[in-house]
Amino acid sequence: MTTNRQDAQTGVESDAEREWQTGQRAPEGYWQRQSEALSRARKQHESWTSKRRKADAGRSAWKRVTHTLPRAEAQQKAREFFDKYPKAAYWSEVESWRELPGDIIEFTLRRLPSAD
Repeated sequence: MTTNRQDAQTGVESDAEREWQTGQRAPEGYWQRQSEALSRARKQHESWTSKRRKADAGRSAWKRVTHTLPRAEAQQKAREFFDKYPKAAYWSEVESWRELPGDIIEFTLRRLPSAD
């Protein structure tokens, strides 16, 4: 087990750090499975996003950004987006979202390119 706050290569917190923060011991291999699930989801997301961008190139006035994040980070990212691009000015919205294994949320935020 690593004792660093985050593994330098993956950026993932160590099992020991997570257990210390939560005060609970996770089942054997739990964090490894969570990390693998997130990695798989991100790879699927990248593939899906690149296909979609190629298909939508030049056809839409909307600016879209898609994220695949754990639930708490997804909520924070959405809040930041709406703070930066208010709905009244940019018609910002969560276009779509889905829940992936391991409490991971994939969501697409869209907005108009500029406020009038």
